[in-house]
Amino acid sequence: MYFNNVHILYYVVIAIIGLIVGKFVAWCNIRIPQKKKLLTKEFFVENKKGLPQNYIFMTVNAILYVILLYRFGLSEEFIKNFDLIKFLILIPMLILVFSIDFQKRIIPNRLTLTIFEIGLILAFIYGITNINMAKEYILGMVTGTIIFTVITLLGWIIAGKEVMGFGDIKLMGALGLYFGINTIAEISMLSFFVAAIFSIIILFIRVIILRKKDEYIPFGPCIVVATIFCMLLPVNYVFDNFMLICQMIANKIF
Repeated sequence: MYFNNVHILYYVVIAIIGLIVGKFVAWCNIRIPQKKKLLTKEFFVENKKGLPQNYIFMTVNAILYVILLYRFGLSEEFIKNFDLIKFLILIPMLILVFSIDFQKRIIPNRLTLTIFEIGLILAFIYGITNINMAKEYILGMVTGTIIFTVITLLGWIIAGKEVMGFGDIKLMGALGLYFGINTIAEISMLSFFVAAIFSIIILFIRVIILRKKDEYIPFGPCIVVATIFCMLLPVNYVFDNFMLICQMIANKIF
């Protein structure tokens, strides 16, 4: 049986790999905020005890791995599988960014630097076969950094306070190495749309249900959700549909 020209056994294999990686992600989710080593004997001891959160990280990671395989498929040529490979590497780190920033309100430099370093290696590999592709990803890094730096500075000028952290700026710069200039612009645009929806839900839960006055909304999870959407959807899909919606709204108003 085949799905998108990929045999079902490959989906089973990628799901199992996703479960294993997800278990390690759950371990990293505890250790990274504590600034502790990741590859230690304690990993095997702790996992024997069974952490409840393991199953959440394992399931989410495995599902995203399977979806990525369906989205990109498999090719006999290694370079044609490179998008699939780089996103399989990126997904666990995005899950960690989402979880840690949501819980701790910080994106650890250790995590951002890892994303950045792997992105540079991938851009270099792309450059071996096509120098223009390498330039595209380097420009993506620059674009992602500039967009969020400008927004942060405008926030300081207009609102007189920090509208987003420097961790978000560094994350967007690192992600630009994976997506290039066009897609990182889409991610930037979509992340603010996600943030608007996310803010309404979170503020409703905190203020109305929990009776808390904490208005802080971490932006990292919004970037992660937007990134995964752009990762799984066709190129320019988000931008084209956003422009279509804007045009429909403009026609109704004017």
